[in-house]
Amino acid sequence: MKSITLALIFSVLLSCQNNAQSNKNQETVTNAQPVEVPIKNGKARAYFASGCFWCVEAIFESVNGVDEVISGYSGGHTKNPTYEASNTGKTGHAEAVEVIYNPNIVSFETLVDVYFGSQNPTQINGQGNDIGSQYRSIIFYQNDEQKQIIIKKKDALAKKLNTTIAAEIYPFQKFWIAEAYHQNYERLHPNNSYIQNVSIPRLNRFKAKFPHLLKDKH
Repeated sequence: MKSITLALIFSVLLSCQNNAQSNKNQETVTNAQPVEVPIKNGKARAYFASGCFWCVEAIFESVNGVDEVISGYSGGHTKNPTYEASNTGKTGHAEAVEVIYNPNIVSFETLVDVYFGSQNPTQINGQGNDIGSQYRSIIFYQNDEQKQIIIKKKDALAKKLNTTIAAEIYPFQKFWIAEAYHQNYERLHPNNSYIQNVSIPRLNRFKAKFPHLLKDKH
């Protein structure tokens, strides 16, 4: 019995140690200096996380001025995250998207409006039935100007709704592209039950709310 008790104590201590190390690593991420991605061929890049990236990718791709959206992982402390690893919640990463856009057509500020307006902004660690830190909402800034835009809009939304907004604000560090089968998932798998029951309804709610931002306004 004593040996079992000691083993349990050691296991708890080891678990606490691992959690502390994980938290320390995550603090390094959140306190880091932001990395600014340069404009290339007239295109800028922005990074967002708000639940399943299948849903988020389709939403941003419907916005006029957005050229391409890539699904991936960001916000964590481990290198080369995979779908399986991120689903454990131990990597610190969330499912995220890289939005490649023309800043002469759509501004970062508008993309932030799209971000907050296309999710449940009060849900912590998830969207709908997708629960876990890998589905949490994070909005990434690359410089102080973007950070101030995000803070201003988050504070205004909190005041409007009279509640706490769940989105975390992180300095952008690195975006890891997800596995090939995740890319353009909603478009390539329109009959998938998740796409039918979750992604498409979420996209349609966004389109109804922001018709003036859509590529196809008809």
